[in-house]
Amino acid sequence: MNRNRMPAAPRWQMLAGAAALALSTAFQPALAQDDAHYGGTMKLLAVAAGGTLDPQINYTAIYWELYGFLYDGLVTFKKVGGADSAEVVPDLAEALPEVTNDGKTYTFKLRKGVKFANGKEVTPDDVVASFQRIFKVLSPTSGGFYGGIVGADKCLADAAGCTLEGGITGDAAAGTVTINLVAPDAEFLYKLSVPHASILPAETAASDMGNTPIPGTGAYMIESYDPNAQLVMVRNPNFAEWSKDAQPKGYPDRIEYTFGGTEEAAVNAIMNGQADWMYDPTPADRLAELSTTAADQLRVAPLAAWWYAPLNVNLAPFDNLKARQALNYAVDRNALVSAFGGPALAQPVCTILPPDFPGHEDFCEYTLDPGTEWTAPDMDKARALVEESGTKGQKVTVVTDDSASSRGVGTYLQTVLSDLGYDASVQTISGDIQFTYIQNTNNKVQISISQWYQDYPAPSNFLNVLFGCDTFHPGSDSSINISGICDKDLDARMKAAMALGVTDPEAANKEWAKIDHDFMALAPAVPLFTPKDVDLISKRVGNYEFSSQYHWLIANSWVQ
Repeated sequence: MNRNRMPAAPRWQMLAGAAALALSTAFQPALAQDDAHYGGTMKLLAVAAGGTLDPQINYTAIYWELYGFLYDGLVTFKKVGGADSAEVVPDLAEALPEVTNDGKTYTFKLRKGVKFANGKEVTPDDVVASFQRIFKVLSPTSGGFYGGIVGADKCLADAAGCTLEGGITGDAAAGTVTINLVAPDAEFLYKLSVPHASILPAETAASDMGNTPIPGTGAYMIESYDPNAQLVMVRNPNFAEWSKDAQPKGYPDRIEYTFGGTEEAAVNAIMNGQADWMYDPTPADRLAELSTTAADQLRVAPLAAWWYAPLNVNLAPFDNLKARQALNYAVDRNALVSAFGGPALAQPVCTILPPDFPGHEDFCEYTLDPGTEWTAPDMDKARALVEESGTKGQKVTVVTDDSASSRGVGTYLQTVLSDLGYDASVQTISGDIQFTYIQNTNNKVQISISQWYQDYPAPSNFLNVLFGCDTFHPGSDSSINISGICDKDLDARMKAAMALGVTDPEAANKEWAKIDHDFMALAPAVPLFTPKDVDLISKRVGNYEFSSQYHWLIANSWVQ
């Protein structure tokens, strides 16, 4: 998923060693749960809203953190902190599915009595309609995640007429839903566990619902939403906890998410007890201070994530391979790590797959001394490639969001591009629309700043989603392949690797590592760094838990 979250200050110095050490040891395990803590209002802050509320369209972490408590799928990721957070558990289904037909048929038995927030009981018809709607609304993962369902090819060709005939059927009398795949898919339960597979009322319009909340089955519902001011969640009056692992009751009675202001103001509000948490990262200069004065309010957790600058391979100058390679050689990744808060919070990265992720292998081609890790920029090599490309002097615009941090990173890339001989500038746009803007080819974005955080722990979730032909949709706000690359050979190899993962995951991961290397040879993006998550919480917050899938489990925490 896209985090839409940039380093909080354009400062290029590292944290002091003592401060970094304090930060790195600030994580605390969750406290024992206590029924006495139910109630109260959780107050959250963010510089900007996350765009559409539609769970089958939105692909930003700011709202995916909320969707887990607003909506449910047939299955979901376990709502706990730690390693178990990657486990798939039954949700609207009574149990994990019966898998037959050599791994191509999944049969789910729905729970009885589960209701949407509008009081309507969930039926197999709602499930069938929800999967059809994934294609009708051009969900960003309709092809990448759900393209293996029988009939999906026709839906991808004609979204409005999507029926998924032969792919999904519901039996109202038996209370079951059956999904048929074209071929076995080792990742299919993961794909059913993300918010894009949320089950919505069958009558939900087959278009982006934008600022209008869609009734869900979760513990909470959206009471009001103004993307320029605030999102408010309250308890769903029709909810009764059926599985603590899948959809816990949640502690706060009310969650208020206020948008606007600055990262600096948010830190002050949390420290003064006026807010409980900020979505945007704490400014680097404040981290050094807080790691010693308020270490008990900082939580640090590792992430499977990748911050990168997508390069549009279909627009000059980056339709030229040598121009793309030149920028890869020129970027000083250590400077970006310093801006994020130093090596305690981030590390340089040269690959698409992040460190310690399935399929990752250490290698770095675009550096002064190519080998297993990044060393330093190679400006001589970069300048030579620009000369060879014949693109020197061309105009390049870096698109960022309007936060101070994003502008800082954009300004840094502008400086690098200028040093390479380009006529470079920065364009800033509102953070709540930046992600959709940079995806749409109609906006002719040459280079932008983006981030990718795992949806689930599989190499395809980075490589196939970000650079696969099935996720490039010209003219759409939901074209997650921002670079616009479609290499038929690599695309076929990715599909083969996914198929191989069903029978031989180890061999598949070795192939994914080769695919990662071969994509970087084509340089459709500039890898920047891989981060850790740092949350600053108020002293009112208890029972903090961090999930590899949802990040902070907001409703699992209480406010005192």
